[in-house]
Amino acid sequence: MKKFSLLKILLLYSVFICLGAGTALASNGNIQSAFLEVDLAKQNPDAARPGEPVELTVSMQNVGNADLKDIVVTVNPKYPFSKISGEDLTKKVSYLNARQDDDDAAVLKFKLMTDANASEGTYDIDITTTAKESGSSSNVITITKTIQLEVRGKEYAQIVTINKASIDLAKEEPLEFIITNTGNSPLKNMVISWKDPKGVILPVYSDNTKYIKYLAAGDSVTVFYSVMADVNADPGLYTLNVNLSFEDYNSNEKNIATTAGLFVGGETDFDVSFSESDQGEISLSVANVGNNMAYSVKVSVPDQNGYRVSGSSSTIVGNLEKGDYTIASFNVASTQGIGGAENSAGTSGEAARAREKDENVTSKGSNPLKVQIEYTDARGERVTVDKEVKLETTAGSMTAQGRGRSGAAGNSSSFSSYLVYIILIAVAGAGLIIYRKKRQTEDEKQSGNKKPEDQKHGSGTG
Repeated sequence: MKKFSLLKILLLYSVFICLGAGTALASNGNIQSAFLEVDLAKQNPDAARPGEPVELTVSMQNVGNADLKDIVVTVNPKYPFSKISGEDLTKKVSYLNARQDDDDAAVLKFKLMTDANASEGTYDIDITTTAKESGSSSNVITITKTIQLEVRGKEYAQIVTINKASIDLAKEEPLEFIITNTGNSPLKNMVISWKDPKGVILPVYSDNTKYIKYLAAGDSVTVFYSVMADVNADPGLYTLNVNLSFEDYNSNEKNIATTAGLFVGGETDFDVSFSESDQGEISLSVANVGNNMAYSVKVSVPDQNGYRVSGSSSTIVGNLEKGDYTIASFNVASTQGIGGAENSAGTSGEAARAREKDENVTSKGSNPLKVQIEYTDARGERVTVDKEVKLETTAGSMTAQGRGRSGAAGNSSSFSSYLVYIILIAVAGAGLIIYRKKRQTEDEKQSGNKKPEDQKHGSGTG
């Protein structure tokens, strides 16, 4: 009986100790009697986007047995989140009853700004709450709740550059599009295509669509095409409609439509050939053999070794359509193969003939004549083309003008050659006349030397 009474006393003592401890803990806010739950109820948008605000909805519920007052909730943002001007990071609730259910919870909203360069990922934010038990001014409860916010990068691509601004007519040329993921999230299953609404510029060797499986944030990829412009197209600036489609984070397809300009037309080419020469003037045939029209064409013979131009060295021939040609003439003298003979005032006939022979050989095997063609192309730019022409004429005929003393010597040597033939013909004619006169004289002498009796005999018999 005494043992039972002693055990009963010990049990009662233990109960009183536990009740006392519970009261002490409750006064410090560390037991269920004064317990505050703080949770992130909603995030809008569901994932924060770089450079955009995000709204946090915080629920606060008193699940303890004691009423609370003077509740203060503070959001402590860390990178990549920051305070938005005009938005408070601290909010207050005056009173929360004890034993609240979900419907009675207090709801607070905060707005934060997401850094524009934030990388995709999950970031922690601390929410600190302080409160006082109702009926006590000194017992302060402090709770720190760490929540996690998801940041999703922007899915955005940009066609940064096209490798050229113009293409020529009827000429296969490479065309490159450089696509850059300027967002913060990777792009996948990308499709790029382009089209010229007028149908002047078309891809060759492939269609106009290219596929890119994956492109990480900040990376670039180059898409290659071979294109050609219609030979009959008018030179000018043409529009390319470029479309880029891709899948976002949730596998939803998005499209980016943009335009680019490409100039069709440009430079042309020429063929220059020797046409004829007459008394020191040479004529050159200049043909536009390219696919573009040439405007304000000027043909010139620049200063060069081996040739000298007397008079104007340039001539303007106007516009040349593709396939058209014109004639340009210049007074050109050859200065090749003459040597020191030009400085000699008097030259023997043999030396003149030797020089004339050398000039003829030099002209046929001499350096080509350099010709310069300037024109304005379809883009309005002045272009210079250098050509070389092989002259098919002798030095004597080409240098009849503009040579000075050496030309006179050449003419003298030619005249001396003709004079030899004239003298030979004259001598032969004179010899023939003298021969005939001598023959006639001999005939007369023979007739005067006949005897008289021969004459009589002849007459008698007659």
